[in-house]
Amino acid sequence: MLDKLNEIQETGLAALAATSDQETLNQWKISYLGRNSAIMDVFKNMGSLPKEQRGAVGRAANQVKTALESAYDQKIEAMEQAALQRSLSEERLDVTMPGRAIPRGRLHPVTRTLREIYRVFGDMGFQIYRSREVETDEFNFQLLNFPPNHPAREMQDSFYIHSQEERGDNPILLRTHTSPGQIRAMREMSVENPDNPPPVRIILPGMCYRYEQVSARYESQFTQVEGLAVGDDITFSDLKGTLSDFARRMFGQNVHTRFRASHFPFTEPSAEMDVECFLCGGEGCQVCKKTGWLEILGCGMVHPVVLENGGYDPERYTGYAFGMGPERITMLRHHIEDIRYFWANDLRFLEQF
Repeated sequence: MLDKLNEIQETGLAALAATSDQETLNQWKISYLGRNSAIMDVFKNMGSLPKEQRGAVGRAANQVKTALESAYDQKIEAMEQAALQRSLSEERLDVTMPGRAIPRGRLHPVTRTLREIYRVFGDMGFQIYRSREVETDEFNFQLLNFPPNHPAREMQDSFYIHSQEERGDNPILLRTHTSPGQIRAMREMSVENPDNPPPVRIILPGMCYRYEQVSARYESQFTQVEGLAVGDDITFSDLKGTLSDFARRMFGQNVHTRFRASHFPFTEPSAEMDVECFLCGGEGCQVCKKTGWLEILGCGMVHPVVLENGGYDPERYTGYAFGMGPERITMLRHHIEDIRYFWANDLRFLEQF
């Protein structure tokens, strides 16, 4: 039996040395270490041996099995090392080559314009005040001096959440402008000292919503930045100087501006501010509709009714307000012809900024 074990070991090691790939190695393991292999037959037939031979044969069988298993493990490691060396020699990697660039995100063009507006008015001493986007009819229209029959209060022009049938004269809607923040800001600042409220100098950025027919010039949701300054002896000259300085900082020191009379329920007098067309230099083109001017914002002196509704005595205090659309300013600065590009999530457009 000992001679048979020696023969099993010698035959197994010789066959293992002859293996050259994983498939033949697997076959070798089944033949020499598997359940039906010769070495396992020795263990199965151990009980038929004379008692005095069982110890010596058992020890010899364990030694043969251990030797075959050790040789198998060494063969596996040698084949893995050979495969690694072959891969390194055939698939050379130039570690000095530059890596692949990871695409970097960037700010949305409207966000960039917003931040520049914040910076300009921040340098002028304005603070940012954020107000709610879901408003009541009272704050969105009534306290801002909108008459009951104003077109903006029609159901087909605003996104109402609760109708008049549900809440009477004060339904809930998505704000159509950031102006309700004027009332909330003034009331918040005047509540501690109603007889002598502090001056106000804020901008109110945020999203607005109108039931518009979506087109190249109009969207149902858009960004607006409103400004409000209230205090002693504030005049229209202060408004004009502030906005003219803003235009120079946003569009360049040589920009020309003009103010045109207009009408808004919450300001009196009211005006619209234009800047000279960037494309034609004021000579007239399709973008400016042959006028040579581009409208960028509306403004005016805060109406006495609005001041009173905000907690400021109109006999003592005056103020000015203005509102602008960052999308429109971005379109003018970058010669963008369709406002829908801003919300289309088209990387071909966004990656240009």
